[in-house]
Amino acid sequence: MAKDTKIYISYNQVHQLVKDSVERYRINDDFKPDLMIAIGGGGFIPARILRTFLKRAINKNIPIQAIGLSLYEDLVSYPNPLNDNTSSDSTDDSTATIGTQVIKTQWLHFGPSHATTSPLLGKNILIVDEVDDTRTTLAYAVQELTKDVEEEKRKFLQENPGYTDIDVPETKFAVFVLHNKKKEKRMELPDPSIIKEGRYFAARETPDRWLVYPWEASDIEEHTRKSLIQQQEELQ
Repeated sequence: MAKDTKIYISYNQVHQLVKDSVERYRINDDFKPDLMIAIGGGGFIPARILRTFLKRAINKNIPIQAIGLSLYEDLVSYPNPLNDNTSSDSTDDSTATIGTQVIKTQWLHFGPSHATTSPLLGKNILIVDEVDDTRTTLAYAVQELTKDVEEEKRKFLQENPGYTDIDVPETKFAVFVLHNKKKEKRMELPDPSIIKEGRYFAARETPDRWLVYPWEASDIEEHTRKSLIQQQEELQ
């Protein structure tokens, strides 16, 4: 029987990864997030666990906003130029190109209490997802959130004519993922300071294998059993 190449992640592992990462990266001491933005659906549970270990300002929980992004990958086949058989029915020797498109399915909603405020401006914002695979979704999230900050900045300067560009409160983004796959990325983060200034937090580096998270399991007991077996094998 072929060995299962998937990596099964248990809820206990997720909880421990989050706890250890907050301490190892000194997120409470160095970044001090004001707001978390969870990318659905993989970022929801890690963000909630993160809130347990992140310090609370003025006895309030760090708010979590949710955004929905769908990554569409269309597989397009082209005839292999090395194949002499030019029949349109032959696809055995075709090569494939993957085209990528990210679409917003849900975006920020701060409610009427923020109608006259700038909820992103001057904040330390932690973007949360479960895995950094190709980095396409994370790059798109940073890009679109940066646009939102620039729009808030434009309105702020318009409403406060005495301020200059350098007087506008600074917004800083950070990224938290449970797993970063060690592979070449299709995209880089549009804000290079996230990497340069140590605001990229990966709980664990992992090989480029299929990660199965507990919230994806239809049989959680079987999923947990497989996860425990893999953990025991790692210790041998």
